[in-house]
Amino acid sequence: MNANGAMPSQEKPVLLTGNHAVAWAARLARPKVVPLYPITPQTPILEKLTEFQAEGEFDAEVITPESEHSVMAACIPASLAGARVFTATASQGLLLMHELLHYASGARAPIVMANVNRTLASPWAFWPDETDSLSQRDTGWIQYYVESAQESLDTVIQAFRVAERELLPVMVNLDAFYVSHALEPVRVPTPELVDAFLPPYTPPHRLDTAKVESWGNVVTPDMYYRHRRALGEAMDEVYSAALEADDEWGELTGRRYGLVERYRCEGARSVIVTMGSMCGTARDAVDAMRDAGLMIGLLKVRLFRPLPVQALRAALAGVADVLVLDRNYSPGHGGVLHQELRAALYGMADAPRIHGYLAGVGGVNVSPGKIAEFARMLSANEPQPDSVWVR
Repeated sequence: MNANGAMPSQEKPVLLTGNHAVAWAARLARPKVVPLYPITPQTPILEKLTEFQAEGEFDAEVITPESEHSVMAACIPASLAGARVFTATASQGLLLMHELLHYASGARAPIVMANVNRTLASPWAFWPDETDSLSQRDTGWIQYYVESAQESLDTVIQAFRVAERELLPVMVNLDAFYVSHALEPVRVPTPELVDAFLPPYTPPHRLDTAKVESWGNVVTPDMYYRHRRALGEAMDEVYSAALEADDEWGELTGRRYGLVERYRCEGARSVIVTMGSMCGTARDAVDAMRDAGLMIGLLKVRLFRPLPVQALRAALAGVADVLVLDRNYSPGHGGVLHQELRAALYGMADAPRIHGYLAGVGGVNVSPGKIAEFARMLSANEPQPDSVWVR
């Protein structure tokens, strides 16, 4: 048994970037159709998968259509035909898919897509910013946000389990460069371990001449209503499906992440809430402040859609102040996570005061010292504006 109480697994430690960790996860998940279009900073995922294919180690149909819109147009029918499907994109590419993201969720196509979070034009830039995926939060896709290359690999594999159980598409989001291009030791599980965790995809509806079905007919308002209600019911089941997948993966590998993660929150008066690679910076800030005697913790949001409202409420019960760090900006609205958390905690007895910080928008570096500066202001009960631009 290891420290997490799990049986040790036969895993191979490899120095990987986040992009290559995603490619390894896709290889291990054994998709049959992989439409991809290159875009910075996602291109290394495509390059690594084509390298695996050239070496005879990736048995999938890798398709490179003329645009990201065409990529998703290829993903949907492949999934509906009964194939396991993987793709990846970033930034403007994700926006070009927007129309078909709605179609994929409505078609209940369990596609898994890695999105490398990058700034949106204009002006042109190539730095980490989560506005691209957060602007797609109403498309009906499950959304995960990951902190590291290891979590990227593990979450892509878990995403197939969740997607195929609930028949919903999943987007796994990793920050550009901080995760996508940074090298770190990653434990790569064996194919046998992943095969045991992720059985072959056998959907209830697929291309089958013995069981003729159709998709794409015009429906009545009542039929559309019932279809959307069923999609909502599937979203409600995502919480248990995601926890079940995470628990079973933890049993096999010793690595568990949860829907949210509490870090040094015991007795905390203030808690930092954020997503993605910002969590690593916030951990350093929390460690330094704890060493200095400040009672502060970190709450990492891993599952963003559906938003785990009950888990957030439980994790923040009894906390006086919450500092939300958003690496995104919704013009006229502020930080997306900040506003979502305010709605999630609304009406909660003894709800904490919630303070929004636009931290890292456009890829601006936010140091542990800068985070600690705002946390100390809260500890001193200094007045704070509703939303603060952090640079």
